[in-house]
Amino acid sequence: MAWFGRRRPPRPDTGAPSTPNGESWLDALGFGEPSALEGASTLDPRWADELSSGSGDDSSFLSRQARRLVTADDSAHQRVYRTYLTARAGLGVALVLAQLAIDLFGGHGPSLQLALCGAYAMQALILRLWTAGDARPLGPARRRWRWWTTVGVDVLAFGAMHWLEPNATLNHAALLVLPVLMAGVLSPRVTGLATAAAASLLLLASAWQRVLAGGEITPLLSQAGMAGVGLFVTVLVAGQMASRLAREERTARGSLELARQQAELNRLVIDEMSDGVLVVDRRGRVRAANPAARALLSARGACPRAPFSLASQVGWGALQEAVAKAYESGQWPAGGSDLTVAYAGETPRSIRVRARFTRGARLGARHEDDEDRGDEVLAVLFMEELRTVLARQREERLVAMGRISAGIAHEIRNPLAAVSQANALLQEDVLRPDQQRLVRIVADNVERLRRIVDDVMEAAPGSTAPSRTIDATAEVASICAEWARTVGLALGSESRLRVVLPKEPLGAVFDPDHLRRVLVNLLENALRHSSDRAGAVLVLLEGLDGPLVRLVVASDGEPIPAEVEAHLFEPFHSSRSRGTGLGLYICRELCERHGASIDYLRRPGDRHANLFQVVMRRDAVASEGRLHL
Repeated sequence: MAWFGRRRPPRPDTGAPSTPNGESWLDALGFGEPSALEGASTLDPRWADELSSGSGDDSSFLSRQARRLVTADDSAHQRVYRTYLTARAGLGVALVLAQLAIDLFGGHGPSLQLALCGAYAMQALILRLWTAGDARPLGPARRRWRWWTTVGVDVLAFGAMHWLEPNATLNHAALLVLPVLMAGVLSPRVTGLATAAAASLLLLASAWQRVLAGGEITPLLSQAGMAGVGLFVTVLVAGQMASRLAREERTARGSLELARQQAELNRLVIDEMSDGVLVVDRRGRVRAANPAARALLSARGACPRAPFSLASQVGWGALQEAVAKAYESGQWPAGGSDLTVAYAGETPRSIRVRARFTRGARLGARHEDDEDRGDEVLAVLFMEELRTVLARQREERLVAMGRISAGIAHEIRNPLAAVSQANALLQEDVLRPDQQRLVRIVADNVERLRRIVDDVMEAAPGSTAPSRTIDATAEVASICAEWARTVGLALGSESRLRVVLPKEPLGAVFDPDHLRRVLVNLLENALRHSSDRAGAVLVLLEGLDGPLVRLVVASDGEPIPAEVEAHLFEPFHSSRSRGTGLGLYICRELCERHGASIDYLRRPGDRHANLFQVVMRRDAVASEGRLHL
């Protein structure tokens, strides 16, 4: 029994939702005996160890959560116990006053009953004041002491009052209901039944005393017996009701903890999202905002943490107006809305906003009782920078177009090879001058088609080459020298090509063939758009701070117009009539395959106004011989 430091053997699990036999409602919440540790307190560390290991009679996750919550805070037990102590103190004072009035108005002096009431009131008041701030853990010894000083004293005191004056004006027998009721609530079931039995025996003994004094045996014993039955029923009903309340409170606390955990997980996930997330009510108040959303509303990080109002910034007016219209109409465009927002003193930026409304909420006209009823409408806004959205859509289109183009190029290869072979057979015959001109035209266009097919296949998704560490200094020197000989450029101080290389080997992560493809393409473009002066085309290789290597190809031609710059790296976009528009696109694809990047920088006022740079990953490389320019 919990009050005496012993426990009953656990009852076999029958799957019933009720608490185990001998367990009070506070036991179910974790303040009674543990179900699997002999003689241990519910606040004993071993009990927490048992729960953390997942063992014990009640091993469900929800119960463990509830027990962990309640074990950390015994306010429920203290509250019930203090209420009981307060009721005892008030009842003791009332008994003293009532008995004093009876003795005074009855014409006789202070009686033994008054002394007994005074002693009970004194004990109840002292115990209430002494335990007012006591929050120590409940061990077996303290549980026994609490039982004897409250329930035990009440049964003895009220039984003695009834024994001394069974026919008194005050019905002291009715007072026995209080300790019996609290025994059913605070004690295990057997202890509560034992308390009811003790009170019933006191009632029967008092009735037998009156029978010996000349009273009628049948009505007296029947009355005492019926009162005893009522005490037993009180214990059982109080225990069952308290156990049910305990189960409901345990489930509610476990659900609350699970809800808190889920809310914390949701917050962590939302905070890590790359998309901005805002929760806005119909008044335009932001209830929640993740870091990405605050960064979109203010690029400098000036956006405050939620809660705040969209009306606090003039630049957020478009967003506030869109939310207000959505609440009135009850819908948001399926594809999202493109809006412009700006924090005070910052450059406006375009964002795409999608919205979802809470389920079960009433849209349209506002209802004043929405917040009180708990079904207030909330809008969840998902925001992305418009530039990012367009870039992703463009990338998706390019990938799809690349796959289609690769398939078409693959199908063209066979008939193109047949045309080339047939044209070569025609060239073996003796032809007239006009026929020779036609054959040459066919050969030139076949070669052009072959280059286009090779470019498309090179840019197709899936064609990869392993990256490895190369000596970028030696590779760039070799590629520039070979390309200069191919296009007929003389190397030297007066050459249109100027190459600046580091004196030591410079390791970079790339593929030699792909680096040749990228550099040759950039050199051809630079030579095509440069002047005839010496050093018109500049090639620069250098190491940057950190593990990076930069390759620069610049020319002194006119800066590329802004409208052309926006489409430089898109496929099939060319400023030349005979260009394929795949050169720079292939360069970007090859760079991305090896973890590098390629960019264009326009530098008006500088001699080399057009600058393309390739930034590669740096790596150590052994010293090798190279060609010096």
